[in-house]
Amino acid sequence: MIFISEKAKNQVLSLMEEENKSEGYFLRVSVVGGGCSGLSYKMEFDNESRPNDQVFEDKGMKLVTDMKSLLYLYNTTLEFSDGLNGKGFHFNNPNASRTCSCGESFAV
Repeated sequence: MIFISEKAKNQVLSLMEEENKSEGYFLRVSVVGGGCSGLSYKMEFDNESRPNDQVFEDKGMKLVTDMKSLLYLYNTTLEFSDGLNGKGFHFNNPNASRTCSCGESFAV
């Protein structure tokens, strides 16, 4: 399962509205090689399912990932911060053994 905080959900919905992403769009979350810790998170809006997609729903938000990424993202929560220490999305990933200082990459 992949989770999303209420704050992150509201931000995703706001961005979808800004980009005119209407009915049928969802948030695709994946893990790709790269970054200073070896693996990076990737998020994008999508409206097409792919073979082997893993589909989750949390707080009314459809979250989709591929099977390989799910191995790294299992029980991860997508969060959003708008405080003085930085604004943006970040992943609370219990599977990560370390993250880089920017929080955009991780290792297991």
